[in-house]
Amino acid sequence: MQDLLSSKNLQPQSLALATALPAVFYTDARMPEFDAKAVFARSWQWVCHQSQIADAGDYIVTSIAGLPLIILRAVDGSIKAFHNVCRHRAGPIATCDAKQAKVLRCKYHGWTYGLDGILRSAPEMNNTENFILSDVKLPEAKVRVWQGLVFVATEEAPEFDSVVKGIDERLGKQSLTDYVFHHRVAYDVNCNWKVYVDNYLEGYHVPHIHPGLNSLLDYRTYITETAEWYSYQYSPLESADDLYGSGDALYYFIYPNTMLNILPGRLQTNRVIPVGIDKCRVEFDYYYQKEEGEIAQRRRASDIAFSDEVQKEDVDICESVQIGLSSGSYVAGRLNPLRENAVHHFHEILRNAYSKIKDAE
Repeated sequence: MQDLLSSKNLQPQSLALATALPAVFYTDARMPEFDAKAVFARSWQWVCHQSQIADAGDYIVTSIAGLPLIILRAVDGSIKAFHNVCRHRAGPIATCDAKQAKVLRCKYHGWTYGLDGILRSAPEMNNTENFILSDVKLPEAKVRVWQGLVFVATEEAPEFDSVVKGIDERLGKQSLTDYVFHHRVAYDVNCNWKVYVDNYLEGYHVPHIHPGLNSLLDYRTYITETAEWYSYQYSPLESADDLYGSGDALYYFIYPNTMLNILPGRLQTNRVIPVGIDKCRVEFDYYYQKEEGEIAQRRRASDIAFSDEVQKEDVDICESVQIGLSSGSYVAGRLNPLRENAVHHFHEILRNAYSKIKDAE
Protein backbone atom coordinates (compact mmCIF):
# COMPACT_ATOMS: atom_id res chain seq x y z
CA MET A 1 0.00 0.00 0.00
CA GLN A 2 2.96 2.32 0.60
CA ASP A 3 3.66 2.54 -3.13
CA LEU A 4 0.06 3.56 -3.80
CA LEU A 5 -0.02 6.04 -0.93
CA SER A 6 3.38 7.55 -1.53
CA SER A 7 4.10 11.08 -0.40
CA LYS A 8 4.34 12.09 -4.06
CA ASN A 9 0.83 10.82 -4.81
CA LEU A 10 -0.69 12.44 -1.72
CA GLN A 11 1.13 15.77 -1.79
CA PRO A 12 -1.35 18.71 -1.75
CA GLN A 13 -1.37 20.76 -4.94
CA SER A 14 -2.23 24.35 -5.66
CA LEU A 15 -4.96 24.89 -8.24
CA ALA A 16 -2.66 26.91 -10.49
CA LEU A 17 -0.22 24.00 -10.87
CA ALA A 18 -2.52 21.05 -10.25
CA THR A 19 -2.51 17.75 -12.10
CA ALA A 20 -5.21 15.10 -11.99
CA LEU A 21 -4.98 12.09 -9.68
CA PRO A 22 -2.57 9.38 -10.85
CA ALA A 23 -4.14 6.53 -12.82
CA VAL A 24 -3.47 4.03 -10.02
CA PHE A 25 -6.22 5.65 -7.92
CA TYR A 26 -8.68 4.53 -10.59
CA THR A 27 -7.15 1.17 -11.54
CA ASP A 28 -5.35 -0.45 -8.60
CA ALA A 29 -7.22 -3.49 -7.24
CA ARG A 30 -6.57 -2.34 -3.65
CA MET A 31 -8.52 0.90 -4.05
CA PRO A 32 -12.12 -0.32 -3.42
CA GLU A 33 -11.26 -1.47 0.10
CA PHE A 34 -9.28 1.68 0.73
CA ASP A 35 -12.06 3.96 -0.57
CA ALA A 36 -14.56 2.15 1.67
CA LYS A 37 -12.45 2.86 4.77
CA ALA A 38 -11.03 6.29 3.93
CA VAL A 39 -13.96 7.87 2.11
CA PHE A 40 -17.36 6.22 2.44
CA ALA A 41 -17.22 5.09 6.07
CA ARG A 42 -16.06 8.57 7.14
CA SER A 43 -18.52 10.81 5.34
CA TRP A 44 -22.20 11.68 5.14
CA GLN A 45 -24.05 9.67 2.52
CA TRP A 46 -27.30 10.79 0.93
CA VAL A 47 -29.67 7.80 0.91
CA CYS A 48 -33.19 9.02 0.02
CA HIS A 49 -35.71 11.85 0.11
CA GLN A 50 -38.10 11.99 3.05
CA SER A 51 -41.05 11.65 0.66
CA GLN A 52 -39.94 8.06 -0.03
CA ILE A 53 -40.55 7.11 3.60
CA ALA A 54 -43.48 9.37 4.41
CA ASP A 55 -45.46 7.11 6.79
CA ALA A 56 -44.59 5.10 9.89
CA GLY A 57 -43.16 1.75 8.86
CA ASP A 58 -42.02 2.92 5.43
CA TYR A 59 -38.41 1.98 4.77
CA ILE A 60 -35.79 1.59 2.08
CA VAL A 61 -32.80 -0.75 2.07
CA THR A 62 -29.34 0.39 1.06
CA SER A 63 -25.71 -0.06 2.06
CA ILE A 64 -22.72 2.14 2.79
CA ALA A 65 -19.14 0.86 2.59
CA GLY A 66 -20.36 -2.73 2.83
CA LEU A 67 -22.71 -2.10 5.76
CA PRO A 68 -26.35 -3.02 4.96
CA LEU A 69 -28.86 -0.48 6.29
CA ILE A 70 -32.60 0.00 6.73
CA ILE A 71 -33.68 3.66 6.52
CA LEU A 72 -37.03 3.76 8.31
CA ARG A 73 -39.76 6.18 9.35
CA ALA A 74 -40.43 5.46 13.02
CA VAL A 75 -43.79 5.67 14.80
CA ASP A 76 -42.86 9.03 16.32
CA GLY A 77 -42.13 10.46 12.85
CA SER A 78 -38.35 10.42 13.22
CA ILE A 79 -36.09 8.73 10.67
CA LYS A 80 -33.83 5.90 11.79
CA ALA A 81 -30.95 4.10 10.08
CA PHE A 82 -30.68 0.57 11.49
CA HIS A 83 -28.02 -1.97 10.61
CA ASN A 84 -29.75 -4.51 8.36
CA VAL A 85 -27.96 -7.35 10.12
CA CYS A 86 -29.85 -9.60 12.55
CA ARG A 87 -28.21 -9.88 15.96
CA HIS A 88 -28.82 -13.65 15.92
CA ARG A 89 -26.65 -14.95 13.06
CA ALA A 90 -26.23 -11.97 10.74
CA GLY A 91 -29.17 -12.70 8.45
CA PRO A 92 -30.85 -9.91 6.45
CA ILE A 93 -33.83 -8.30 8.14
CA ALA A 94 -35.11 -6.68 4.95
CA THR A 95 -34.28 -7.46 1.33
CA CYS A 96 -36.39 -4.81 -0.41
CA ASP A 97 -38.14 -1.51 0.26
CA ALA A 98 -41.50 -1.62 2.06
CA LYS A 99 -44.48 0.54 3.02
CA GLN A 100 -46.18 0.78 6.44
CA ALA A 101 -44.46 -2.25 7.96
CA LYS A 102 -45.55 -3.05 11.50
CA VAL A 103 -42.40 -4.97 12.45
CA LEU A 104 -38.98 -5.90 11.06
CA ARG A 105 -38.62 -9.67 10.67
CA CYS A 106 -35.33 -11.41 9.86
CA LYS A 107 -35.57 -13.52 6.72
CA TYR A 108 -33.32 -16.25 8.16
CA HIS A 109 -34.90 -17.46 11.43
CA GLY A 110 -37.79 -15.07 12.00
CA TRP A 111 -36.39 -12.98 14.82
CA THR A 112 -38.70 -9.95 14.91
CA TYR A 113 -37.86 -6.38 15.87
CA GLY A 114 -40.12 -3.41 16.53
CA LEU A 115 -39.85 -0.21 14.54
CA ASP A 116 -37.66 1.06 17.37
CA GLY A 117 -35.09 -1.65 16.57
CA ILE A 118 -35.68 -3.61 19.80
CA LEU A 119 -36.20 -7.37 19.57
CA ARG A 120 -39.83 -8.35 20.18
CA SER A 121 -39.79 -12.10 19.57
CA ALA A 122 -37.41 -14.95 18.76
CA PRO A 123 -38.90 -18.36 17.87
CA GLU A 124 -38.30 -21.10 20.46
CA MET A 125 -36.03 -18.90 22.59
CA ASN A 126 -38.48 -18.42 25.49
CA ASN A 127 -36.65 -20.67 27.93
CA THR A 128 -33.12 -19.75 26.90
CA GLU A 129 -30.94 -18.91 29.90
CA ASN A 130 -29.88 -15.27 30.31
CA PHE A 131 -31.67 -14.23 27.13
CA ILE A 132 -33.76 -11.07 27.45
CA LEU A 133 -35.52 -9.82 24.34
CA SER A 134 -35.30 -6.14 25.24
CA ASP A 135 -31.52 -6.39 25.61
CA VAL A 136 -31.19 -7.11 21.89
CA LYS A 137 -31.29 -4.02 19.68
CA LEU A 138 -30.28 -3.21 16.14
CA PRO A 139 -27.33 -0.79 16.04
CA GLU A 140 -28.04 2.62 14.52
CA ALA A 141 -26.12 4.95 12.23
CA LYS A 142 -26.32 8.72 12.54
CA VAL A 143 -29.09 10.46 10.55
CA ARG A 144 -29.59 14.05 9.47
CA VAL A 145 -32.41 15.44 7.33
CA TRP A 146 -31.64 18.56 5.34
CA GLN A 147 -33.93 20.14 2.72
CA GLY A 148 -35.96 16.91 2.80
CA LEU A 149 -32.88 14.85 1.91
CA VAL A 150 -31.84 12.07 4.29
CA PHE A 151 -28.13 11.66 5.02
CA VAL A 152 -26.47 8.88 7.01
CA ALA A 153 -23.01 8.51 8.56
CA THR A 154 -21.87 5.06 9.69
CA GLU A 155 -18.69 6.14 11.47
CA GLU A 156 -17.01 9.39 12.50
CA ALA A 157 -17.78 12.07 9.91
CA PRO A 158 -17.49 15.87 9.63
CA GLU A 159 -20.02 17.93 11.55
CA PHE A 160 -23.04 17.88 9.25
CA ASP A 161 -23.79 21.61 9.29
CA SER A 162 -20.31 22.23 7.87
CA VAL A 163 -21.05 19.86 4.98
CA VAL A 164 -23.97 21.94 3.67
CA LYS A 165 -22.95 25.37 5.04
CA GLY A 166 -24.05 28.13 2.68
CA ILE A 167 -26.34 26.10 0.42
CA ASP A 168 -29.57 27.19 2.14
CA GLU A 169 -28.63 30.83 1.65
CA ARG A 170 -27.85 30.22 -2.01
CA LEU A 171 -31.17 28.44 -2.60
CA GLY A 172 -33.10 31.24 -0.90
CA LYS A 173 -36.83 30.65 -1.07
CA GLN A 174 -36.35 27.59 -3.24
CA SER A 175 -36.91 24.50 -1.08
CA LEU A 176 -36.18 20.87 -1.91
CA THR A 177 -38.41 19.61 0.90
CA ASP A 178 -41.69 19.63 -1.01
CA TYR A 179 -40.52 17.67 -4.03
CA VAL A 180 -42.03 14.19 -4.41
CA PHE A 181 -40.18 11.09 -5.57
CA HIS A 182 -41.19 10.02 -9.08
CA HIS A 183 -38.91 7.14 -10.09
CA ARG A 184 -35.32 5.86 -10.27
CA VAL A 185 -33.16 4.84 -13.20
CA ALA A 186 -29.97 2.91 -12.40
CA TYR A 187 -26.99 3.04 -14.76
CA ASP A 188 -24.29 0.38 -14.47
CA VAL A 189 -21.13 2.06 -15.69
CA ASN A 190 -17.81 0.38 -16.56
CA CYS A 191 -15.62 2.91 -14.81
CA ASN A 192 -14.23 3.64 -11.37
CA TRP A 193 -16.64 5.73 -9.29
CA LYS A 194 -14.16 8.61 -9.19
CA VAL A 195 -14.15 8.85 -12.98
CA TYR A 196 -17.88 9.48 -12.93
CA VAL A 197 -17.55 12.08 -10.17
CA ASP A 198 -14.69 13.85 -11.98
CA ASN A 199 -16.87 14.11 -15.07
CA TYR A 200 -19.78 15.62 -13.14
CA LEU A 201 -17.58 18.26 -11.56
CA GLU A 202 -16.76 20.25 -14.68
CA GLY A 203 -18.63 21.86 -17.53
CA TYR A 204 -15.45 21.87 -19.61
CA HIS A 205 -16.68 18.83 -21.54
CA VAL A 206 -20.25 20.07 -22.14
CA PRO A 207 -19.66 21.71 -25.57
CA HIS A 208 -17.92 18.55 -26.79
CA ILE A 209 -19.98 15.71 -25.27
CA HIS A 210 -23.47 17.16 -24.74
CA PRO A 211 -24.70 19.05 -27.84
CA GLY A 212 -28.29 19.06 -26.62
CA LEU A 213 -27.46 20.29 -23.13
CA ASN A 214 -24.97 22.80 -24.47
CA SER A 215 -27.75 24.40 -26.52
CA LEU A 216 -29.70 25.10 -23.29
CA LEU A 217 -26.88 26.35 -21.07
CA ASP A 218 -24.85 29.53 -21.42
CA TYR A 219 -21.29 28.18 -21.37
CA ARG A 220 -19.81 31.70 -21.44
CA THR A 221 -21.31 32.49 -18.03
CA TYR A 222 -20.94 28.97 -16.58
CA ILE A 223 -19.63 29.32 -13.01
CA THR A 224 -18.01 26.73 -10.74
CA GLU A 225 -17.33 27.46 -7.07
CA THR A 226 -16.15 25.33 -4.16
CA ALA A 227 -16.81 25.24 -0.40
CA GLU A 228 -15.35 23.01 2.31
CA TRP A 229 -17.30 19.84 1.47
CA TYR A 230 -19.16 20.63 -1.74
CA SER A 231 -18.89 22.34 -5.08
CA TYR A 232 -21.44 24.30 -7.05
CA GLN A 233 -21.98 24.83 -10.77
CA TYR A 234 -24.38 27.40 -12.18
CA SER A 235 -25.62 28.47 -15.57
CA PRO A 236 -28.65 30.37 -16.89
CA LEU A 237 -31.00 27.94 -18.63
CA GLU A 238 -33.19 28.61 -21.64
CA SER A 239 -35.50 25.92 -23.00
CA ALA A 240 -39.04 25.41 -24.23
CA ASP A 241 -41.86 25.22 -21.71
CA ASP A 242 -42.35 21.51 -22.46
CA LEU A 243 -38.89 20.77 -21.02
CA TYR A 244 -37.38 22.94 -18.27
CA GLY A 245 -38.59 26.37 -19.24
CA SER A 246 -36.26 29.28 -18.51
CA GLY A 247 -34.50 29.79 -15.20
CA ASP A 248 -31.32 28.64 -13.45
CA ALA A 249 -29.50 25.33 -13.63
CA LEU A 250 -27.83 24.56 -10.29
CA TYR A 251 -25.56 21.54 -9.91
CA TYR A 252 -24.34 20.68 -6.41
CA PHE A 253 -21.84 17.97 -5.59
CA ILE A 254 -21.70 16.99 -1.91
CA TYR A 255 -18.63 14.92 -1.06
CA PRO A 256 -18.08 12.11 -1.70
CA ASN A 257 -20.76 10.86 -4.12
CA THR A 258 -23.97 12.94 -4.00
CA MET A 259 -25.12 15.09 -6.91
CA LEU A 260 -28.11 17.43 -6.90
CA ASN A 261 -29.41 18.84 -10.18
CA ILE A 262 -31.81 21.65 -9.26
CA LEU A 263 -33.77 22.82 -12.27
CA PRO A 264 -37.02 24.76 -12.72
CA GLY A 265 -39.82 22.68 -11.20
CA ARG A 266 -37.76 19.58 -10.58
CA LEU A 267 -34.95 17.94 -8.64
CA GLN A 268 -32.67 15.18 -9.87
CA THR A 269 -30.27 13.31 -7.62
CA ASN A 270 -27.34 11.07 -8.48
CA ARG A 271 -25.73 8.71 -6.02
CA VAL A 272 -22.54 7.09 -7.33
CA ILE A 273 -21.91 3.69 -5.73
CA PRO A 274 -18.62 1.78 -6.20
CA VAL A 275 -19.13 -1.79 -7.42
CA GLY A 276 -15.50 -2.69 -8.18
CA ILE A 277 -12.31 -1.03 -9.26
CA ASP A 278 -13.64 -0.41 -12.78
CA LYS A 279 -17.41 -0.46 -12.20
CA CYS A 280 -19.94 1.74 -10.46
CA ARG A 281 -23.69 2.13 -10.28
CA VAL A 282 -25.32 5.54 -10.67
CA GLU A 283 -28.74 5.76 -9.04
CA PHE A 284 -30.51 8.62 -10.81
CA ASP A 285 -33.71 9.71 -9.04
CA TYR A 286 -36.36 12.09 -10.36
CA TYR A 287 -38.43 14.36 -8.09
CA TYR A 288 -41.15 16.77 -9.11
CA GLN A 289 -43.37 19.35 -7.52
CA LYS A 290 -46.94 18.34 -6.76
CA GLU A 291 -48.76 19.17 -9.98
CA GLU A 292 -51.13 17.04 -12.00
CA GLY A 293 -52.61 17.15 -15.48
CA GLU A 294 -51.60 16.36 -19.01
CA ILE A 295 -49.21 19.30 -19.37
CA ALA A 296 -47.25 18.23 -16.27
CA GLN A 297 -47.09 14.65 -17.54
CA ARG A 298 -45.79 15.71 -20.95
CA ARG A 299 -43.16 17.95 -19.37
CA ARG A 300 -41.98 15.12 -17.13
CA ALA A 301 -41.79 12.71 -20.05
CA SER A 302 -39.66 15.21 -21.99
CA ASP A 303 -37.45 15.80 -18.95
CA ILE A 304 -36.86 12.09 -18.41
CA ALA A 305 -36.06 11.42 -22.08
CA PHE A 306 -33.66 14.37 -22.29
CA SER A 307 -31.93 13.52 -19.00
CA ASP A 308 -31.46 9.92 -20.12
CA GLU A 309 -29.81 11.18 -23.31
CA VAL A 310 -27.35 13.29 -21.28
CA GLN A 311 -26.65 10.42 -18.87
CA LYS A 312 -25.84 8.03 -21.69
CA GLU A 313 -23.44 10.56 -23.19
CA ASP A 314 -21.70 10.77 -19.81
CA VAL A 315 -21.62 6.98 -19.46
CA ASP A 316 -19.99 6.58 -22.88
CA ILE A 317 -17.20 9.07 -22.21
CA CYS A 318 -16.56 7.81 -18.67
CA GLU A 319 -16.18 4.24 -19.89
CA SER A 320 -13.74 5.43 -22.56
CA VAL A 321 -11.74 7.36 -19.94
CA GLN A 322 -11.49 4.21 -17.79
CA ILE A 323 -10.00 2.35 -20.76
CA GLY A 324 -7.44 5.14 -21.14
CA LEU A 325 -6.59 5.10 -17.45
CA SER A 326 -6.10 1.32 -17.54
CA SER A 327 -3.98 1.36 -20.69
CA GLY A 328 -0.66 2.12 -19.02
CA SER A 329 -0.21 5.13 -21.27
CA TYR A 330 -1.70 7.84 -19.09
CA VAL A 331 0.43 10.12 -16.92
CA ALA A 332 -1.55 12.59 -14.80
CA GLY A 333 -2.21 15.70 -16.89
CA ARG A 334 -2.62 19.36 -15.96
CA LEU A 335 -6.03 20.57 -14.86
CA ASN A 336 -7.66 23.68 -16.30
CA PRO A 337 -7.72 26.12 -13.35
CA LEU A 338 -10.73 27.98 -14.72
CA ARG A 339 -12.94 25.03 -15.68
CA GLU A 340 -11.69 22.18 -13.47
CA ASN A 341 -11.39 23.85 -10.07
CA ALA A 342 -14.07 21.53 -8.63
CA VAL A 343 -12.16 18.47 -9.89
CA HIS A 344 -9.08 19.79 -8.10
CA HIS A 345 -11.18 20.43 -4.99
CA PHE A 346 -12.46 16.82 -5.00
CA HIS A 347 -8.97 15.42 -5.52
CA GLU A 348 -7.58 17.46 -2.64
CA ILE A 349 -10.28 16.14 -0.28
CA LEU A 350 -9.43 12.61 -1.40
CA ARG A 351 -5.72 13.13 -0.90
CA ASN A 352 -6.40 14.38 2.62
CA ALA A 353 -8.70 11.44 3.38
CA TYR A 354 -6.15 8.93 2.10
CA SER A 355 -3.38 10.60 4.10
CA LYS A 356 -5.37 10.31 7.35
CA ILE A 357 -5.87 6.59 6.86
CA LYS A 358 -2.22 6.11 5.91
CA ASP A 359 -1.09 7.92 9.06
CA ALA A 360 -3.40 5.81 11.21
CA GLU A 361 -2.06 2.50 9.91
